[in-house]
Amino acid sequence: MHPYEMASTLKHRQKHESIKLRYGTLYTVIELLTERGLIRAKETSRDGKRPERTVYALTAEGRDQLRDWMHELLAEPAKEFPQFGAALCLLPVLPPEEALLMLRDRALKLTGKIAQLQAVLAQLTGQQLSDLANPEQPLPPMLVGQKFPAVFVIEEEYRLALLRAELDFVNDLVRRVSEEGWGPVDLWRNMQAACESGYQRENEAAAPQATG
Repeated sequence: MHPYEMASTLKHRQKHESIKLRYGTLYTVIELLTERGLIRAKETSRDGKRPERTVYALTAEGRDQLRDWMHELLAEPAKEFPQFGAALCLLPVLPPEEALLMLRDRALKLTGKIAQLQAVLAQLTGQQLSDLANPEQPLPPMLVGQKFPAVFVIEEEYRLALLRAELDFVNDLVRRVSEEGWGPVDLWRNMQAACESGYQRENEAAAPQATG
């Protein structure tokens, strides 16, 4: 593929939902991969007055590194830093009642995302692959007439599983705080109120100095 074709294929296949892509730096990435011997220029072509396009292919070393990288990604759990985890570790910044409102709101949004993703998956897996393929890229013969293969959307099934697990966690956390006093909720409320009171006193004391 040439870089423009790579970008259009990634967009068409919705890979930005699973991979953080920066299309503006794609040509820079191609240059780096070429310099490191991981891909090579296969051929060049020109369509009318359009700029010349270079088609790239994997080298043997590039294929080996790709396989090694996939082995690592699939086999080794990695430390990640989701925003929700950061919010949970700072939960006492908000009073319990306010935090519960936000968590209930999150649960509603998660429920909507789950329903939306379930509908997308059901629609995709029920269609012919040829109906969804990029018209500019003919399907390989083995895929002609096939239903949309589940292996092509496995990352979305993973995302659905994570959303369901998060929704279960959020609903259970809301239940524990509101029904069982988890936290303990009185200590949480008192600590937050003390911090808020201290913040207010400091700012009131600093106000005259600032105006003076």
